[in-house]
Amino acid sequence: MTGSTFADGTAATRRQPVELVIFDFDGVLVDSEVISARMLVAELALHGIEVDLAYIARHFLGRSYPVVLAQIRAEFGIELPDGFEAAYRARLLAAFEAELRVMPGVVPVLESLRVPFCIATSSSEPRLKRSMEIAGLTAHFGPRYTTASEVARGKPAPDLFLRAAEKAGVPPEACLVIEDSLPGIRAARTAGMEVWHFRGGSHLDGLDLTTELRLAPKMIFADFARMPHLAPDLF
Repeated sequence: MTGSTFADGTAATRRQPVELVIFDFDGVLVDSEVISARMLVAELALHGIEVDLAYIARHFLGRSYPVVLAQIRAEFGIELPDGFEAAYRARLLAAFEAELRVMPGVVPVLESLRVPFCIATSSSEPRLKRSMEIAGLTAHFGPRYTTASEVARGKPAPDLFLRAAEKAGVPPEACLVIEDSLPGIRAARTAGMEVWHFRGGSHLDGLDLTTELRLAPKMIFADFARMPHLAPDLF
């Protein structure tokens, strides 16, 4: 997918000016989800669970690790061993070290935004911090991030985004969320925030989410270089 479209076919309007941009991390700021999905498919296969990348994208994208485990338990009736998470995370971080890249166009956007911005992610804090280091994003965000460990309920509950807004001292209705996952879009909408669906990650190539997108994010776009043109008031 290239370019951008308004999800409802109309011109963009806002209830009030955006005071905070909240970025999801994996699949938005870094092209990590395709790596994570590939590694998870391989790890699950070692335990007799056969899934493909499309299944991972539809069921696990944007979810925290406990939610993923619950889905596997419910659908396949398999309890993964205690060491599964540690082994998966170790192999995943090794793959990140070799392959993780910042999403094209992200750095110029961060350098030119005139409103505050932060991260809200289902990832763990150690994984987020190391991923930011690998991608060269640490200096752009510093401590301005919120992880799943800070809230009782992960996406699609609104808790993560509400917590990020609370920490920044900004009301939910003045926040713009950039998300790639359906649970994330739902969470942002439930939080009362404007949400744009970023479709530029490799993990979404060729995946048809038309039915799921009845959630109607305000904007669908696939190229961060377009963002200053889509919201010039933020730059």
